[in-house]
Amino acid sequence: MKFPGFELPALSVPRLPLAAFRGRLIFRGAFCLLVLATLALAAALLQEEKQRSYQNYRQSFSKTEAEILARLRHPAGQLALLNPGSGGTADGVRPLLLPYGAIDFDDQYKAQQAVELAGCSVRYAGGGALCAAVGNNPYAGGFIYLVGSFVSGPLASHSPGQLDLEGVHRVNIELAMRGTTESWIAPYEALPERGTGSRGRLAGYAGSSTELSSGVRPVRDFRGWLWSGECADADDHEPDCARRMHFSVRLPVDAFRIAVLQKPRPLWPPPDLDQMRVSVKVYAPARDEPIFDSSSADATPPPALADFARDLLPGETLAIRKAGRDGPDLFRRTAADAGAEPASPWLMDLVRALPVADYASSITAHDLVTTAAGNFDIRLEGDARGVERGLAAVATRMSWFVGAMLAAIVTAWLVIELWLVRRITALTRRAAAVSYNMQDAQVERRLGELDVSDLRGRDEIGILAGGLADLLQRVKEGMRREHIRAVQERDMWHAVGHEIMSPLQSLMVLHADEGDPSRRYVARMQQAVRVLYGTASPSEALAAADLQAEPLDLDDFLRQVAANAHFAGIEGVRFTPLGRPVMVRADEYSLEDAVTHLLRNADRYRHAGTPIVLGLAVTADDATVSVHNSGPHIDASLIERIFDYGVSEAAAGSNGERRGQGLFVAKTYLAKMGGTISAANAEDGVIFRLGLPRAN
Repeated sequence: MKFPGFELPALSVPRLPLAAFRGRLIFRGAFCLLVLATLALAAALLQEEKQRSYQNYRQSFSKTEAEILARLRHPAGQLALLNPGSGGTADGVRPLLLPYGAIDFDDQYKAQQAVELAGCSVRYAGGGALCAAVGNNPYAGGFIYLVGSFVSGPLASHSPGQLDLEGVHRVNIELAMRGTTESWIAPYEALPERGTGSRGRLAGYAGSSTELSSGVRPVRDFRGWLWSGECADADDHEPDCARRMHFSVRLPVDAFRIAVLQKPRPLWPPPDLDQMRVSVKVYAPARDEPIFDSSSADATPPPALADFARDLLPGETLAIRKAGRDGPDLFRRTAADAGAEPASPWLMDLVRALPVADYASSITAHDLVTTAAGNFDIRLEGDARGVERGLAAVATRMSWFVGAMLAAIVTAWLVIELWLVRRITALTRRAAAVSYNMQDAQVERRLGELDVSDLRGRDEIGILAGGLADLLQRVKEGMRREHIRAVQERDMWHAVGHEIMSPLQSLMVLHADEGDPSRRYVARMQQAVRVLYGTASPSEALAAADLQAEPLDLDDFLRQVAANAHFAGIEGVRFTPLGRPVMVRADEYSLEDAVTHLLRNADRYRHAGTPIVLGLAVTADDATVSVHNSGPHIDASLIERIFDYGVSEAAAGSNGERRGQGLFVAKTYLAKMGGTISAANAEDGVIFRLGLPRAN
């Protein structure tokens, strides 16, 4: 390391003992352990969290399995197993296979309870519902059961012998199967009321015409009932309120009965059951539009197997197949990992590498569910890698905090290492080298009084203190010699100043005329000698100079400087006077000396043949003089230091003989007159600006 103003020759450095570096090794070891402890703590927390998350996942997996099996063993779940497809379409309702042998359609409450327990109803906007189903026992009869409800006002009943059905409530039923469509129309026939509400039967007639033929009789196996329930609006208690009507129909299907009778062991359910469609429409008197239509587009189908997969966690798979059968699964669904947080790949690898007791990335559970149509193999597959992905996502989010902690530790380490340990190490080596190679030529700097003998030791600070203590005596002797030299140099300046002042006095007498241009330069020489007279160095002399600031017309002053510049060897100086006095407080000769130094600097660096332009700008409080030349720019590294003593940018052809004193003189004189000076690169060259306060 190099220290400004303190350069030592290359010295032989002695081999330092290990004890000299003990403190540094302990310091660096402590920071390394702190970084490793932080990383180990983060890894331990991740491992513990992975173990806990995995155990929670196993418990959650078992709970999910139990819930899915419980739902599948429920009649609603068995209904979904027996009917993997949807229950409602725009073309009608598909009959479903019930987990029961049949429905007791003659009893309102039993029929509703069976439908609600199985969950086979298709729901419609406005409060309507319909369940179309067949029993799982073929010997219960070849029927399709229709159980549902709709909202209607008071029911208009059909009277015996009434052939026109337009004036009564009626139900139109259509069954599309195997390329044919059967239709029934069932008018409502009220029965004597028992208790609250009304009830009646639905007598089914073949066809869909509202005009019955004379003598026509209802279909014998068609049976249906219609009950009125509570008011649809819970706050409406009027006798004629719109009520929820419940119906239950046993629809005879000849094809089912024929199949049961012809085969000794009938195939049940029919293989084309999922292709059959039932349509139910309920009409009110004198209305063309049905008050209930099972083909409405706003239908909500009953629960299907896909609804059971909603309980799955991301990555889990539910697979269902018929027990003992090969081939594709009857149902298979994997829960998507939608909306997962992004995770860092390297953190994902780290989480996967952390050991966990009894860990298995894949978990599988098997069980059987028994139904009337056979056994179903239920397989639930779990993916524990979702735990890893979730933990990696959390670790990615929290890694910023761990990174911030590590950054703080490393930053503190670097700050201490670079700003303290490194400098102490460099000083230790240099102090040891100086102590080891003590020579007169190497003791050339003034260090002052210092006593560090009580800090001797074998560590770095002790070595530094010992080296400085060894050098102390020699340095003091050098300081005394330097003091003697300074006194001798001061005496020399006295002698030189005395010898120069006498000829200058004679020159002043020879040039006594105030209009003589030479008189002005002789006066400036006298002032320069007075400034340097008896002072050890030019910089100290200039700093100690005492200037006499008096009112000065700056406009006239600059005019004279521009007119006399050629006497100083500076050609092409231009100034356009303002034509009015601009009074400032300044020492005339010192100000001229400062401006002349700027003109010489501008002359040195300007392009050949280009002028140097003096400018004057005035505000209410200040006056600014600008010196503008066309030429190369000042290097950016020097523009802030160009006014320091000894700083110079040698001009082309000057052979590097510039001492860097002129701009320092200008800055010093301006500061003593309360002014400022600055330099800036212009588009075509350089501008120096001198600022002076205006005189009151």
